[in-house]
Amino acid sequence: MSRIVLDTNVFVSGLLSPHGAPAGILDLVVNRNVTLVHDSRIFSEYREVLHRKKFSFPREAVDDLIAFIEQEGTFIVPVPLGITVPDPGDLPFIEVACHAGVPIVTGNTRHFRDSGAQVVTPAQFFSRD
Repeated sequence: MSRIVLDTNVFVSGLLSPHGAPAGILDLVVNRNVTLVHDSRIFSEYREVLHRKKFSFPREAVDDLIAFIEQEGTFIVPVPLGITVPDPGDLPFIEVACHAGVPIVTGNTRHFRDSGAQVVTPAQFFSRD
């Protein structure tokens, strides 16, 4: 079973559109073929972003999805890397990915350039061996 750190942008994209690689990744997660690795910071970001009114996701469905991730995902407490990144909001994803030795799946690979983390787009995730 694959384990990944899922950037919030992919999570939202997969929920907004039922087609494409982001939705495919969420399908793999829900069907327990991929496990999400997260820490409290990432988990809090998922919850906060998915509950934003601008997305209009049904609150009960979001709560069910968050509960699923909490139960089925892998929670870790990563070692701080002590690095500076252009967007401090990206640091939790980098630290968790580096600590767990798993890739970050994101639509914004440039945000993670030179971070030391393995980074792939959703499409690249599906084209891996």
